[in-house]
Amino acid sequence: MKRVLLVCCFLALGVFTVSGVHSQPYPTRPIRLVVPYPPGGGTDIIARIVGQKLTENLGQQIIVDNRGGAGGTIGTDIVAKAGPDGYTILMAPTSHAINPSIYRRLPYDTLKDFTPITLAASATIVLAVHPSLPAKSVKELIALAKSKPGQLNFGSAGNGTVFHLAAELFKRQAGIDMVHVPFKGGGPTIANLVGGQVSLAFETMLALSPHIKAERVRSLAVTSAQRSSVMPELPTVAELGFRDIVAENWYGIYARAGTPKSIVTRLNTEFVKILRTQEIKERFQSQGTEVVGGTPEQLADYLQKEMRKWSKTAKEAGAQVD
Repeated sequence: MKRVLLVCCFLALGVFTVSGVHSQPYPTRPIRLVVPYPPGGGTDIIARIVGQKLTENLGQQIIVDNRGGAGGTIGTDIVAKAGPDGYTILMAPTSHAINPSIYRRLPYDTLKDFTPITLAASATIVLAVHPSLPAKSVKELIALAKSKPGQLNFGSAGNGTVFHLAAELFKRQAGIDMVHVPFKGGGPTIANLVGGQVSLAFETMLALSPHIKAERVRSLAVTSAQRSSVMPELPTVAELGFRDIVAENWYGIYARAGTPKSIVTRLNTEFVKILRTQEIKERFQSQGTEVVGGTPEQLADYLQKEMRKWSKTAKEAGAQVD
């Protein structure tokens, strides 16, 4: 009887301990926000701005962890393999929806291994060239590329990124031959564009803006559906005749699949609250980026829609990574 009572006591203690753990308020320690690209690109910029505000709101440090490589799949896989406890989350751009269509094998399932939190923002993409390039319009750029087949190169944030696919579609529809130079993120791409190691690139206005203003790069057009209110003088590539090239780089925030709904709800509430402040709206809009914010279900639906769209685009562009 004593043994039975002892076992029952231990079982009761175990239940009490587990219950106590689950009832602890979230968060009780720092949160790692994984950015699957190096510093300096649009994803990194947004993550640091929003992460700083989230630190203030939650009272716990948000640590931005840049893990670039393989078109964003290395950093993304870290979150897919993390514990489902809300302490390792992901901010991923449009490439998250593209990668399933261009990589033959991904180490994770884009839909099954993540829980959406919110769609954070959407950034205008700019076609920009190095100032030394004798092209001050898209028409002049095409003429130059045709006169020098295979001699111009373009940089991108990596194979299969929205920037890579936009450039491949542009090449195909303009009938020009350029060499793709993939980097491990927007930061390295811009550094090489500014340095003249690549002739041109499609990148976010968010990341390019200071370099455009300082005339370190020359902007020629945008890939959004309408002209940007920040740089209205830039035509859209669609109005120049490339109607199939309409793209923006959007940023979704995700947790590991299986994360408790209460934690997902808390994170969604805090992120949306930050995104809808006037300070953040004005800061992003001044750099060609629109804040979004919304429910986890809205991001889940949008992700699937974008996966279908980019699957078709990747096939048209002939983009495939082994």
